[in-house]
Amino acid sequence: MALQISATNPEHPALLLELPWHLPLEQWPEEVLVPLPRGISRHVVRYARAGDEVIAVKELAERPALREYELLRDLDRLAIPAVDPLAVVTGRTDAEDAPLESVLVTRHLGGSMPYRSMFETTMRPATMHRLMDALAVLLVRLHLAGFAWGDCSLSNTLFRRDAGAYAAYLVDAETGDLHPQLSPGQRDYDLDLARVNISGELLDLEASGALHPSVDAIEFGMEICSRYGSLWEELTRRSVYPAGKYHFIERRIRRLNELGFDVAEMQIEHAPNGDTVTFVPKVVDAGHHQRQLLRLTGLDTEENQARRLLNDLESWMATQDDYAPGDPLGARPEVLAHRWVRDVFRPTVRAVPLEMRGSMDPAEIYHELLEHRWYLSERAQHDIGIDTAVDDYITNILPKARETLQPTPATAD
Repeated sequence: MALQISATNPEHPALLLELPWHLPLEQWPEEVLVPLPRGISRHVVRYARAGDEVIAVKELAERPALREYELLRDLDRLAIPAVDPLAVVTGRTDAEDAPLESVLVTRHLGGSMPYRSMFETTMRPATMHRLMDALAVLLVRLHLAGFAWGDCSLSNTLFRRDAGAYAAYLVDAETGDLHPQLSPGQRDYDLDLARVNISGELLDLEASGALHPSVDAIEFGMEICSRYGSLWEELTRRSVYPAGKYHFIERRIRRLNELGFDVAEMQIEHAPNGDTVTFVPKVVDAGHHQRQLLRLTGLDTEENQARRLLNDLESWMATQDDYAPGDPLGARPEVLAHRWVRDVFRPTVRAVPLEMRGSMDPAEIYHELLEHRWYLSERAQHDIGIDTAVDDYITNILPKARETLQPTPATAD
């Protein structure tokens, strides 16, 4: 069988052809590999460079490779946080024409880390709570889209910084299934697997001495269940309000927006006697602040980053002479937003030397600078200004943070 590359982009096959597909993945030479931290996997996984992109290459049998490739494409269409599928390579043979396993090729998620790399220094319990929050949000988003993961775990997830919190991305979709809607039993099964897997992974870390002594591995495994349950209830519960109190419905929608979700479709029913109104969110989409920031500025960020940047944008807009909400003669919000990107956001981020940014993307850098400005202003009891905050951050904070902000290879993003 001849070598075949099925790719999502017509440019990718030409780039991928340069890689040594005639060798088992374990034997790939160092010159094509990229030294990035890898999580635990049942398959051989390597990071390599293809043109200007860093890719993850996973070796597995042809049928599961093709299936996972299609599932990842489905998740991409549903806007679920997961690694981007680039290609499947089949028909591989070695120099003696003996068959080799197929490979799945995905784009490396810039700025992300597997959980074991995050535990190389003892992680504080507060940080672990944020990881559980991120994983619970990811699992809820998958279930809302009808995706049963089948193997939710820390090992099958990558984490990126997100304005003081974390964003979780699905890495391994091999055991997943996509349905029009999940039953309570399917969701409970997925959640129970997550609990067992997470507790097991933390017990493994405990045995190696990498777990904080105050952390109970079993309790943290249970935490994913409680956090998932609270979020799922908030997103899907049926609310009954007195007739005429329509602002209660608006308040509920705003609460969902604060959690980072939009109500794309809702069901509102009046009671037969007319005394009450029942409200049920039927379709809930994540990324409320992401979409709002993207519409206004063109910046594509994580959800918490978007929320933080929108707050700064609104504060800045209020200082502008031509800001007049509701006045047709005032500047449109989109115009002011692009002015903010040009005059505030980009110059501030560019003031931080590229070689000192490590794995932080521009939105995370800006968030860090805003946090540092707030800290310095509190200490000085007056606003110290963003330029002073940038200078102090570069001089006093970044040099101490180099160990946790190691550079990652540039990608095409």
